Amino acid sequence: MQDKNIPISGPFLIEIALQFVKALGCQVIYSQFGLAIHQNDHQARRRFVEWPQYEIAVVPDFHKRILFSDEAHFWLNGYVNKQNCRIWSEANLQVYVETPLHPEKLTVWCALWAGGIIGPYFFKNDEGHNVTVNGDRYRAMITNFFIPELNNHDVQELWFQQDGATCHTARATIDLLKDTFGDRLISRFEPVNSPPRSCDLTPLDYFLWSYVQSLVYADKPQTLDHLEDNIRRVIDNIRPQMLEKVIENWTSRLDYIRASRGSHMP
Repeated sequence: MQDKNIPISGPFLIEIALQFVKALGCQVIYSQFGLAIHQNDHQARRRFVEWPQYEIAVVPDFHKRILFSDEAHFWLNGYVNKQNCRIWSEANLQVYVETPLHPEKLTVWCALWAGGIIGPYFFKNDEGHNVTVNGDRYRAMITNFFIPELNNHDVQELWFQQDGATCHTARATIDLLKDTFGDRLISRFEPVNSPPRSCDLTPLDYFLWSYVQSLVYADKPQTLDHLEDNIRRVIDNIRPQMLEKVIENWTSRLDYIRASRGSHMP
């Protein structure tokens, strides 16, 4: 009998693995995402990087006056969802990520700049239970935590950056932020538009969350309280010298993106 070569594709191997796991009596939940770069992304990114480069040419330490903010989900099992951090490609990749059926997680917010880190802030309800972020909770965080923390800084000199999540860009949220920052906002739909699908331009995505993740699970926390304590400790121990290097690296990323006409960092 003549042998036949049977092509083995990625989806075929995934199906074999899935059947094997089911045979063991385990249940696995998969979330599928494939996110393609949009047609106008490169242009939007080029326009964005020209703005801080111009400002830095006028005020050399301008990049040290931007507060970058973001949230992340830290699961008790060691998985971290960095919100904006995805696999970007010209094609619509089919990527499978294993997620727990009944996840126990913390939703954490931080703001990072050359002068330090504001946070972490953990989203909880009135009963102290961990919850995810929505518009009301995000605005409550701004009012009750973030703005009071800014009292130790010269707010007149600081810009605030956030991504394009709906809870961030709701009119009530933007109005609240403008009460403090005026027009010094980097956000979707604002004069300085934070480019979408640009985790390589957000220091929390390309540095903070990965750095924290590399340390907080070392002692295998078994409770969310333990995990929360670890996150607080790791973030509190980050030195200003490290943050200064992270922000200087941000300016190098601006150079790369402009030279590459808006391409994403490798």
